[in-house]
Amino acid sequence: MTNAKFKGFSIKVNLPFLDIEGEWEVDEQQRQAAWDIYVELVTRVTVQELKEGEGLLREALSSFYSLFQTTRDILKKYGPSIATPGEEDDTTLGHIAVAVLNKVLRPVLAHWHPLLKDYEDNCPEGVSATTHERNWEHAAALRAEIAKIREQLTEYADVLAEVSGVSKLH
Repeated sequence: MTNAKFKGFSIKVNLPFLDIEGEWEVDEQQRQAAWDIYVELVTRVTVQELKEGEGLLREALSSFYSLFQTTRDILKKYGPSIATPGEEDDTTLGHIAVAVLNKVLRPVLAHWHPLLKDYEDNCPEGVSATTHERNWEHAAALRAEIAKIREQLTEYADVLAEVSGVSKLH
C-alpha cells in the first residue's frame, strides 16, 4: 500500500565508509524500495549484534551473502528509476545499495568465506560444528570484522529508516 500523501523530499547523505556524500531526491519508488531493504537489514545479524558465544560465524556470513540476492531482487523490482539521479551529482538508492554490496560486503565475504569453508571441511568426526567453529584460530578476528561491518550497515540502516519515514526499528 502506498502513501497517497507522500510528496517526496531531499536529504543530505553522508556515508564516509562508502565515499558517498550528497543530496538524495527521494521519490515514492525509492522510499518503498528503501523500506524493503531496511526490513532485510534490521532483521538480520547485519545490524543485530552477534555477541560472543552466540550464533555461528557461518550463519552470519550466509546472512551477509543473502543480502546480495535480496538487494538485486529489490533493485530489479523497482527498476532503473531508483538509480537515476535528479541532478548529476545526486545519489540514489541504487547507487548506495550497490556500493554497500560491492564495497562493504563483497570484500568481507571474498576474504572470510573460503577461509572458514576450508576450516569447516576439516572438522573431526564427532565434533559439533559449533564446537569446531569456536575453536578456530581466526574466529575472534572474523567476529571483530562482523562487528565492524555491523556498525557500517547500521549507518546505512539509519539512512534507510529516514528515507522510509519510519522510526528506527533497530
